[in-house]
Amino acid sequence: MRVIIVGAGQVGSSIAASLSQDHDVVVIDIDSERVESLTYSLDVLPVEGDGTDVETLEGVDVTDADMVIASTDDDETNIVTAGTAKTLGDAFTIARVKSPKYLDAWERSKGAFGVDFMVCTDLLAAKSIVGIIGLPTALDVDMFADGLVQMTEFEIPADSPVANQTIKEADRFDSLTFAAIIRDDAVLIPRGDTVIEAGDDIVAIGSPDSMRGFSSAIAPQEEGPTEVVIVGGGEIGYQTALLLDERGLKSTIIEKDEDRARWLAEQLPNSTVINGDATDQELLETENVGLADALVAALENDQQNLLATLLAKRMGTSRTIAITNNGDFADLFETVGVDVAVSPREATAEEITRFTRARRAENVSIIDGDRAEVIELEIDAESVLVDRPIRDSTADLPEGVVIGAITRDGRLITPRGDTVVEVGDHVVVFTDTGVVSEVTEKL
Repeated sequence: MRVIIVGAGQVGSSIAASLSQDHDVVVIDIDSERVESLTYSLDVLPVEGDGTDVETLEGVDVTDADMVIASTDDDETNIVTAGTAKTLGDAFTIARVKSPKYLDAWERSKGAFGVDFMVCTDLLAAKSIVGIIGLPTALDVDMFADGLVQMTEFEIPADSPVANQTIKEADRFDSLTFAAIIRDDAVLIPRGDTVIEAGDDIVAIGSPDSMRGFSSAIAPQEEGPTEVVIVGGGEIGYQTALLLDERGLKSTIIEKDEDRARWLAEQLPNSTVINGDATDQELLETENVGLADALVAALENDQQNLLATLLAKRMGTSRTIAITNNGDFADLFETVGVDVAVSPREATAEEITRFTRARRAENVSIIDGDRAEVIELEIDAESVLVDRPIRDSTADLPEGVVIGAITRDGRLITPRGDTVVEVGDHVVVFTDTGVVSEVTEKL
């Protein structure tokens, strides 16, 4: 597939790195330094130019492109780029936007602006935050099979009852499969006698109920959140509050700008809005932030997000989640004490990469920085799984592939060795990224 990516920032570069291994990738950017850096770092064709310009697109043979991805930091530029590419050729166009208003207009018009697929950065970040809030110790959550199946990556704290248990001892849930353990730099496929260690990340696949059960087993002292504080009432904070409200959870929003705080109070009648500076320790103490079950720092400034979360943590807030606009800071944030760092740009790059891969699958989740994937596939008569017990058919699959869940006629089936897969079933599979193509071909 020939792919043209417009925008070589964090999002565009991440997408290019993911796609360049299997596809012919061209990256366009107006910044000469970014273009030059791509020359040495990725196996792509870097081009200096304006992606909204007809001559630039014609210069990279946009008419021969299979896909054009507009991923700059400017919404209007991305929309115009997609529209221009669509008028010049027949490429599938993807546009990244920050503002949900463009996504809403695109969805209502069923594909306006010449955009075939649109990804909203701020809404994606809000959805990630809300999914993580609902499950203590969860680092990542994705849904499959129309919500019947959930993939969750859990962190095992040092004081967790699950630490030092074997997989067999921890496997007390009827509809849950332990797909992988991420330990240091290794991705391990667990067996019954594999011991879960403190600090491990566990990738589990199963029903949402089983995920809540396992979450409680990991941290029995932590119940689901009832008090959530959101620091920063920008678009991400606002969207997070909306999604929490849909789940019946009330939130308190701290917003420094008086006019924005007033607007938020009008739009969110079920939320409490406080006009103040969330990096002011005295304000946080006055508002009893330390008693909150979770605090989300969604300010525009990464340093302020870090400060707010560390202050809240010191006051006793159970769980802290911080937005980091620079994805390189995510590991740093978590190292110094933030429970989970969410990078909207990284989430967007992952969503776009996931979509390009999901064109050969029903759904895809990218694990641990693209080291592994969870994919959903519909089984046809040519699959190596059909009409055979799983214990027999997995011998025809690459090493490290785990069948995590099966859905059939709207029912969830937890796979066991003697489970027989049928034509029309949907399977959710954990696999190493390096063998995805082989797995999708055989399944």
